Amino acid sequence: MSGEPDVLVVDDETRLADLFAAWLEPTWAVATAYDGEEALEMLADSIEVVLLDRRMPGRSGDDVLRKIRDAGCNCRVVMVTAVDPDFDIIEMGFDDYLVKPVSKEELVEVVESVSRRADYEADVRQYYSLVSKKALLETEKTEWELEDNEEYRRLRERVDRLRRRVDDAVSGMAGHDDFVGAFQDLRSERPPGEGACR
Repeated sequence: MSGEPDVLVVDDETRLADLFAAWLEPTWAVATAYDGEEALEMLADSIEVVLLDRRMPGRSGDDVLRKIRDAGCNCRVVMVTAVDPDFDIIEMGFDDYLVKPVSKEELVEVVESVSRRADYEADVRQYYSLVSKKALLETEKTEWELEDNEEYRRLRERVDRLRRRVDDAVSGMAGHDDFVGAFQDLRSERPPGEGACR
């Protein structure tokens, strides 16, 4: 695929990184980096998902992950590694974790899953922003003023459309019970702020 990459594969095993890229390229624009330094240089706002090996010479995947989060990048990070998870993962800022060897089906599914989560969270942020505006207007304006205002009617329609989209997204992930619970928790919290790679 052409254009700016939306998935970055980071692995010092070049043949494996290239294989992962080949698996994903029918659907996503993919870039590859073969060490941590190169990965950080290749970060861009277009990248939605980073597939990151943990154990690499030089800058480790753990360090790359910290740099990505410190930079405020809005991308999703999936650790794809031969390192079995231990209690140290609790404080790590990744979005998912795959232990090698990884099949094509697993890799494609995890990229699709974290992408859906990103779309969902963007919808939740927009939904709560519009709900706040709607609530403010309903506090400050009379019922007659609201009913007589075209902009308010459009706002109410947008809120209803977004609520349906958010509900549909949760229903579509019904097979992923852990994520559905986490998303429902998210809806009761203040939406996270957006970041960009600096």
